[in-house]
Amino acid sequence: MSELFNREAVLSLLHEHTQSVALRRHAYAVEAAMRAAAAREGGDPAYWGAAGLLHDFDYELYPEAPAHANRGAEILRARGYPEEFVRVVLSHASYTGVPRESACARWLFAVDELCGFCMACAMVQPDRKIAAVQVSSVLKKLKKKDFAAKVNREEIAEGAAVLELTREDLIEHVLGALRGVAGELDL
Repeated sequence: MSELFNREAVLSLLHEHTQSVALRRHAYAVEAAMRAAAAREGGDPAYWGAAGLLHDFDYELYPEAPAHANRGAEILRARGYPEEFVRVVLSHASYTGVPRESACARWLFAVDELCGFCMACAMVQPDRKIAAVQVSSVLKKLKKKDFAAKVNREEIAEGAAVLELTREDLIEHVLGALRGVAGELDL
């Protein structure tokens, strides 16, 4: 795989455009979920992980749609990333209209919102540890519209359906991936 997908190079690009610790942690979480999905699907973990790290790298500079994702795509193209990868990153945001044509794109869409939600679930645990979060508690909190209110619950459900997984299975996948990088997430 190209040097473009080397984790250090990808982290450098992420950190160049993203100063927020919270947004960086979100990127690390999505990376972990994507690397776990790559292992599950037989994908390239460096490529899939890069998609997780870079899906929101432009958000701090361009938080409003449609600039977010589209401006990032311009930056990725200018840096020499292949169009297939750029389309994966674009497809995580429904408003771009880019179809999710690959397993990598479908997984990115499916885990993005759920990673943030699971991290929010961990932050309300007495010890603030992802290890304490159970699938059942995530499902219970998904029903509470005032908890992590900005998380799009419809996209979480749609992501599971697109992957032909139950919400429980997708949540377990994400929790397992996040537990593996708990230190990097400070959870």
